[in-house]
Amino acid sequence: MSELDRSRLEDPAYMAQRIAACEAEIQKGIIGQREIIRQVILAMLTGGNVLLEGMPGLGKTRLVSTIGRVFDLSFKRIQFTPDLMPSDVTGTNIIVKNEKGSSFSFERGPIFANLILADEINRATPKTQSALLEAMQEHTVTVGNESHTLEEPFFVLATQNPIENEGTYPLPEAQLDRFMFKILVRFPSKEELKGIVELTEGSGAAEIQKMLDGEGLLAARALVNQIPVADAVLDYALDIVMETHAENPHIREGASPRAAQALIRASRARAFLEGRLNVAFQDVEEMAYPVLRHRIIPSFDAISEGVGEDVIIQRILAAKKP
Repeated sequence: MSELDRSRLEDPAYMAQRIAACEAEIQKGIIGQREIIRQVILAMLTGGNVLLEGMPGLGKTRLVSTIGRVFDLSFKRIQFTPDLMPSDVTGTNIIVKNEKGSSFSFERGPIFANLILADEINRATPKTQSALLEAMQEHTVTVGNESHTLEEPFFVLATQNPIENEGTYPLPEAQLDRFMFKILVRFPSKEELKGIVELTEGSGAAEIQKMLDGEGLLAARALVNQIPVADAVLDYALDIVMETHAENPHIREGASPRAAQALIRASRARAFLEGRLNVAFQDVEEMAYPVLRHRIIPSFDAISEGVGEDVIIQRILAAKKP
C-alpha cells in the first residue's frame, strides 16, 4: 500500500479506501472474526469505546494489539485484577526533591496512550473500574486538583469475561453506557481454529504493516460526522430506542439517550465504509445489536425464559421494520 497522501485527507472515497486497507491488514493477523474487526473499526471512526466479551484465549488481546500496529497508535495494556488500584490506571502525584525543597510531580499512568486495552475489566473492583469513567467520556484524567488531557485519538477497548465466571464484578450501568459497542467474541469454527494454530505456532506469521496514523484516523472521523441522515432514517433509529421503553415483559430497563446518539454515529460510519454518503435503514438495523445489547436490562422473565438481549433487539427490529 502506498504512503498516506495527506493532501487527500478530505476526500471521502480515498479515506474509505484507506480504512478498507486497514481492515484487510488486520485480517492478515487475525483469523476469522471479520465482523468483530469491522465493528471495532466502526467504533474507532466515531471515537467510541468497545467492550469485547468472550472466554479467555479467543484472541481479544491479539486483536487490539494488531489494530494498534495497523493504525500506528501508541498502545498500553492494563491487566485488571482485584488488587488493582485507581492510581495504577490514572497515575499519581509523587514527591520530587530539588534545590528549593520538595514538590509534587504527576507520574502518568498507563491510561496515557492512544489505544488502551483494559484486559478482563470485570475482574477489578468497582472503585477501580470507575477510574476509567472520566477518561472514557471526557478524555481527561483528574488527580487531586489537576486535570490532564489525554492525547487524541483516544480509545478504550475493554475485554470482559462472561459474568457467570467466578471472580468477576459486573460493570455498573453507568459505565456500560460509556461503551459505544458491546461485541460478543464467540468460539471459532474448526477451520478457523486450524488457521489460528498455523498462524501462531507455525513459521509463516504475517508481518503487519502500518496503514494509517492518528491524523488520518481523525480526518476519517471528521468525514463520517458530515454524512447526512434523512429524517425518515433518523425517526427509525429513534423509534427503535423508544421501543426499548415501551411495555415489554422481557425488558426491565430500556436504553439511554446516549444509545440514540451512538446508533446514529455508528450508522454513519457503516455507510462510510460501504462507500455511501447517506445513511440507509440497513445501517441502523445492523448497528442496533452492538449498540443496544449492553444498554437493555432484561427482566426476570427474560432471564428465566432464556430470552437474551439479541433476541429482544431482533423482535424490536421486526416490529419497527420500515
